[in-house]
Amino acid sequence: MTRIRALFLSDIHLGSRACRAERLLAFLKQYECRTIFLLGDIVDFWALKRVVYWPETHNTVVQKLLRLARHGVEIYYIPGNHDEALNDYLDSSFGNVRVKKDYLHVAADGRRYALLHGDQYDQVTTCARWLSALGDFSYNLLVELNRALSWVRRKLRLVGHWSLADYAKRNLQGAASFISRFELAVARHGKALEVDGVICGHIHTPAIKRLDGVLYLNCGDWVDSCTGIVEHLDGSMELVRHVPVEDEPDERPDELEAVGA
Repeated sequence: MTRIRALFLSDIHLGSRACRAERLLAFLKQYECRTIFLLGDIVDFWALKRVVYWPETHNTVVQKLLRLARHGVEIYYIPGNHDEALNDYLDSSFGNVRVKKDYLHVAADGRRYALLHGDQYDQVTTCARWLSALGDFSYNLLVELNRALSWVRRKLRLVGHWSLADYAKRNLQGAASFISRFELAVARHGKALEVDGVICGHIHTPAIKRLDGVLYLNCGDWVDSCTGIVEHLDGSMELVRHVPVEDEPDERPDELEAVGA
């Protein structure tokens, strides 16, 4: 188990069939930390409204987080658009999990990071809810298609991870342009706050990069990328992708991706 100072997770989407809860549970076992920040879309109330889906692994994730909170790990929950119902409980605590609108995190090296989900910088989410729901459906469809493709790749003995959803986001002109605009808008938010960096989620595109003089960090998701941001004991930030072991239930192989900052 690796000792770290803080762990940042977003877009877990508990309650959705696309959630990779087994991967997350294995990931959580790898780290011992003082603080966990849940940066939105942790529970997918949109999916639960369509159909009630709550397997044992999703319940285990919740119980794991609550158990960590009971044993002294500070947990902060910043709601996103899929769990916006929790905005009615801002500044409340549930089992030692504190619900916040946003948060200013000071790392061990003194750098200051603004924490948010990021949906307020998505014009589709804020201006056209039905269009956002359509995009959510399309993304989930790509994820399901990717699982079928992963099965074919395994049968053909093709190694390595290839994501159809990630390919679409990075290569379709509209999607790539949307991601770039979102990242720049969030970075400018951090610049306006005069912080060193911004940590967010929402667009399911993990990244650590410098934009407009601000360090932009995106946790990714636990639907496709299975990534999180870790703060090491010296305050350095790293983007880490979970790597499943052979006996772990999973549909596809993955490779570790880590970017230092």
